[in-house]
Amino acid sequence: MTTLVVIASHHAPAQTPTPAASATASDVAALREQVEALTEMVKALQQQVKDQQTLLEKANIVQLLQSEGTPSVASEPVPTPLPSASVPQAFPTTDTSVVANAPTAPGAPTVNANGTATGQFPTTDESVVATPAGAISPSSGTPPTETSTGSSLTQPITIAGSGKNYMNISFDGMFALAGSSARDLSHIEVGDHDPQQRGFNARNIELAFDGAVDPYFEGFANIVFKLDNDNETEVEVEEAFMQTTNLPFGLQLKGGQFFAAFGRINPTHPHTWDFADDPLVHGRLLGPDGLRGVGAQISWTLPTPWYSQLILGSQNGRGSTGFSFRNPGDNGIFFGRETTDREVRGLQDFVWIPRWENSVDLSPTQVVLAGVSGAFGSNETGANARTQIYGGDLFYKWKSAHAEGGFPFVKWQTEVMYRRFEAGRGVDESFPVAETFHDWGLYSQVLWGFHKGWVAGLRGDYLHIQNSRFTDDEDRQSRSRISANLSWYPTEFSKLRLQYNHDFLESNFFLADREVDSVFLQFEFILGAHGAHKF
Repeated sequence: MTTLVVIASHHAPAQTPTPAASATASDVAALREQVEALTEMVKALQQQVKDQQTLLEKANIVQLLQSEGTPSVASEPVPTPLPSASVPQAFPTTDTSVVANAPTAPGAPTVNANGTATGQFPTTDESVVATPAGAISPSSGTPPTETSTGSSLTQPITIAGSGKNYMNISFDGMFALAGSSARDLSHIEVGDHDPQQRGFNARNIELAFDGAVDPYFEGFANIVFKLDNDNETEVEVEEAFMQTTNLPFGLQLKGGQFFAAFGRINPTHPHTWDFADDPLVHGRLLGPDGLRGVGAQISWTLPTPWYSQLILGSQNGRGSTGFSFRNPGDNGIFFGRETTDREVRGLQDFVWIPRWENSVDLSPTQVVLAGVSGAFGSNETGANARTQIYGGDLFYKWKSAHAEGGFPFVKWQTEVMYRRFEAGRGVDESFPVAETFHDWGLYSQVLWGFHKGWVAGLRGDYLHIQNSRFTDDEDRQSRSRISANLSWYPTEFSKLRLQYNHDFLESNFFLADREVDSVFLQFEFILGAHGAHKF
C-alpha cells in the first residue's frame, strides 16, 4: 500500500500540464494547493498502514502465546452450556402467559414441544428457557439445561473473573389487598402464600439467585419473606439446589431443597401462578406450602421424536412441606391423631416421587402436554401408616401465528389428584380408631390473552374429602370454588390482578355448610434478572 501511495505522489505532478511561460500567478498557486493536498493524503495513508501493522503484530503475539499453552480471554469456557448457538436470547417475563415472539431459523419448526417458537420458551416465571430441562438439543444432541436469558436491562451480574461464573440476582415483591365475607379467611384460603386476612397482605417477597457454578453445575436459590397477620416477618428457604448441565444420554441430576416434580402447579413459585391463590386440591392434598423438601432427583429425556421425559425424585418428606407424609401436625396433632414424629427408619420412610410427561405439537400454533405423577411414603399417624398420592395433568395452548409478544393466546390447564391416606391410631394406639381416607379433587382453568399485556382467566375447583366419624378436623371438609380474574402486565417487570372467588363449603358430621365471597387486588414488581424455570 505504501508503494502505491509513493507512485501516486510521483505521478501526480507529471500528469499536470507543464505551465507555459505565460502562466499566471493564479495557475501556480492552484498547482501548489494540489501538491499539498496529495502530500496530506500520503501522510494519512502511511499512518493507516502503521496502525494495521501494529494490530497484526499484536495478533501474532496472541497466536504465539496460545500455541505455547496460554489461554486467551476468547478461549475461556462458556459459563453454561447453551442449547444451540443459533438460539436467540429471549426476554424475561413475569407472566406464565407471556411468550417471547421472535423469528425462528429458516426451515425450523414454528412451535417446539412447549408450544412456542423454536428457540423460545413460555415462562412460568420472570425468565425463559430454551427447551425443557434435560431435553435433547437438535443441534448438539446433548440435553440442554435451564438457562437464564434477558435483555440489556437484565444481564447477569458477573461475580467471578473471566466470565467463568455468573449470578443473576432478583427481588420480587408480591402483595394483595383482600376483602371477604368470611372472617376466617386463613381457613378459606388453602395456600400459605395466599391472602390470609382482610386488608393488606405480604405473603410472598422473594429474593432469588441463580447462576453457573462451573462448567458442570448450575445453582438456584429462592429465599422467601412473609409477613403474618401480626406483621411479624417469617423467612423460609423455599428452594436451594444445584443441577448438572452436560450429562450425556439426556440425563440430569438435581440435589438440594426443591419443589417435587408433581403435576404443573407444585413445581412453580406463587408469583408465577395465573391466579392469586392456590387451587383447593393442591393446598389440601399436597399441602399449603406444596410438596417440597431436601432430596435428590434424576430425569431422563427419552430419545423419541416428541418431547418425553421420565423423572424420579426422593425427599425426606418431613414437616409441613411434606404435608401428607411425615408431618407432625400442629402441636403434635394431625387429622385428630397424636403423631409419632420419628426419625427415618429406612428407604420406606422417604417420599418417592415419579413423573412421566410428554408434549406434542398439534400444529405450528398449538401444543399439548400431558403428565402423570405419584408420591408414596409413610405418614406420622401410626407406626406403619402409609400415604399414596396419584395425579394427572393436561395442558393445551394456542398462540396466533401473527402473535405480538406472545399475544393473543388461549391456555387450558387441568389437574386431578387422588390421595389414599392411612390414618393410624396415633401414639398410644387407642382412640381414635384407624381409618383410611380416600380424598380426591381437581381444578380446570382457562386463560385468554386477548390483548398485549391483558389476560382474562376463569377457574373451577372441586375437592372431595372423606368424612371422619371420629375426629373434628376443619381441613376435612368437601368444597368447591369458582374464580374469575383480570390481569394487566404494564411491562415485563410489574403486574396488577383483580380476582373474585365464590366458595361453597359442604356440611359434614361436625361442620355446617356455608358460602363465602372474596375479592383480591394483587400487585407485584420485579427488580433484576430472575432465574429460569422449567415450562
